[in-house]
Amino acid sequence: VQLQASGGGLVQAGGSLRLSCAASGRTFSTYTMGWFRQPPGKAREFVGSIAFSGRTTAYADNVKGRFIISRDNAKNTVYLQMGSLKPEDTAVYFCAARVGLGVWRDADEYGYWGQGTLVTVSS
Repeated sequence: VQLQASGGGLVQAGGSLRLSCAASGRTFSTYTMGWFRQPPGKAREFVGSIAFSGRTTAYADNVKGRFIISRDNAKNTVYLQMGSLKPEDTAVYFCAARVGLGVWRDADEYGYWGQGTLVTVSS
């Protein structure tokens, strides 16, 4: 599967942004999808994950209650709705896919990665 993330940009603190990740292929509905981010000068970190059905999600503690991950299997797309953005949310955001069930926080579990989209939150 090939993944293409989009929707990044510059936003003020407190604002909102929605990222999209479009996937190629006809088996998108069988993939667990994840969002990760890499802040400047820091390691990549988990943001959220959604199971193939869309009914199960998981979030990192520092985004819980502010970010929502969703998917539209008919459109082969996963979304990350980000709200109440903070300067510390500034990062390159990546989407990733993993064949199988459940939600996963470990980046090593994901076999497919998009190219990343930059989100910059100004104070």
